[in-house]
Amino acid sequence: MPSQRNKPLLYTSLVVGAVALAALGFYADSRYEAADLKAKVEAMTMGKVAAGRQAFGKYNCGGCHTILGISGANGTVGPPLDGVAARGIIGGRLANKPDNMMLWIQHPQQVSPGTAMPEQGVTAQDSRDITAFLYTRT
Repeated sequence: MPSQRNKPLLYTSLVVGAVALAALGFYADSRYEAADLKAKVEAMTMGKVAAGRQAFGKYNCGGCHTILGISGANGTVGPPLDGVAARGIIGGRLANKPDNMMLWIQHPQQVSPGTAMPEQGVTAQDSRDITAFLYTRT
């Protein structure tokens, strides 16, 4: 039985321990959910998230779009891309489905002539990879 003097320390230790365990559980769940989302998105798009992140930089998408936590992705010409997977419409006219996202990324001028988004020669594989990357940005 702890002495009266040590009770505050004991209670503080218990609270800190409980918070730490809860945080570890949340972190583990978050990592599992992120891995599960990545696997689902890669299966749905036939793209690779990591390659999409690289292709996002290769085509300088961040020059026009913002994505939190991505270095250099601080453009203000196009819309921010975090949460793009939850949007109903992309490119101002297409239902937000993987095939449409890939088409928009690869041929924006074909979809919406005169749009500010330029044709950049994005390959089919890079459009799949960028779509996979974007669909994981919640």
